[in-house]
Amino acid sequence: MNTAPLSGRRGGGPAKRALVSGSALVLLLSGCGGSPTATAPQAATGGGPSAAEKLYTEVNGMNGQQRRDKLVPLAEKEGALDLYTSMTSDVADAVLKAFEDQFNVTVNLYRAGSETVLQRVVQEQKAGYQGNDVVETNATELFDLNTEGVLANYDGERRRMVPEAGRQQGWTATRMNLFAPSWNTGLVTPEQAPKTWEDLADPKWDGKLAMELSDSDWYLTLYKYWEKQGKTGEEIDKLFDGMARGAKIVKGHTVQGQLLSAGQFSVAASNYSYIVQQAKAKGAPVDYLPFVQPVIARPNGIGLMKTAKHPAAAMLFADWMLQEGQALLAKQGLTPAIVEGDDPLKDVEIIPIDVEELTKNGDEWNKRYDQVISNGEQVDGN
Repeated sequence: MNTAPLSGRRGGGPAKRALVSGSALVLLLSGCGGSPTATAPQAATGGGPSAAEKLYTEVNGMNGQQRRDKLVPLAEKEGALDLYTSMTSDVADAVLKAFEDQFNVTVNLYRAGSETVLQRVVQEQKAGYQGNDVVETNATELFDLNTEGVLANYDGERRRMVPEAGRQQGWTATRMNLFAPSWNTGLVTPEQAPKTWEDLADPKWDGKLAMELSDSDWYLTLYKYWEKQGKTGEEIDKLFDGMARGAKIVKGHTVQGQLLSAGQFSVAASNYSYIVQQAKAKGAPVDYLPFVQPVIARPNGIGLMKTAKHPAAAMLFADWMLQEGQALLAKQGLTPAIVEGDDPLKDVEIIPIDVEELTKNGDEWNKRYDQVISNGEQVDGN
């Protein structure tokens, strides 16, 4: 199992910024276990359908047990699956173990930050190298990859159960990351806890609130929401400036959660709810409930590669992630894309990030967010 460390913040522009010099690309591909010409794609994305796409087209029209019966023997004959993902290591380990326990398929994992995953896929595709069969990462990076034309069409009854915001061309949401304020219960009483997003700008949190270094998608969505509510740009800028003045700026949501648990600050403005829930379940003095509304949701999803070496395994994995994998993700504290039975969020207002806006104008929103957090103090998680 190959692993890699999580990277820092994303650049925010189109996937084309992922291209690197030839020497760096050769080094990257050498790390993948081959040279750029070691394994050529089955078909150029601009030509006719690849062998993988032909299989996807055939299986897309199947449902239920017929579909599973078609894919399992083919996938087990292939024997392997090359997965690139930005899942956290604990979630990735649980997913891989459950999938490999159920099917006779060995998963070769590359795990990194979403921007690094994007760069690696684009670089390999430009070099004509078949590195991965499937990618599971953030919505913004998946949008970039679909724009590059490397993701195949995927359909089926489970995909059609995913909310519309998670059914995108080239990829399908498997889970939702929910941005929510959270707090250290040893430092913040229930009465003091923020009840609205505006509460985060209260001067009482000066020096006691943390913001994450790369949360420009959260910033964009909340900004646009406030605009729709009738706030002026000046009023919105004042709110964000109020949050950032004296704030601790932390790189990484996991680190942010750890520092919150340790009492390094009282409130985290926009951590992922599942990270806080996992810490809370282990006894950390943290909470995020009741949710500050609206809850901002960023889809994370899965895309099948047109050039997959193991297309049956790739499609089986996608189907499994949208079926058995949904319960597993929920067990890990994540929010699955498909809700069956009682929905614990049925009374919570949820708004998705505008993936298209962030992808097209991400550099502008990154610069604006960088300017906001420049009023804070960056802290080291070590």
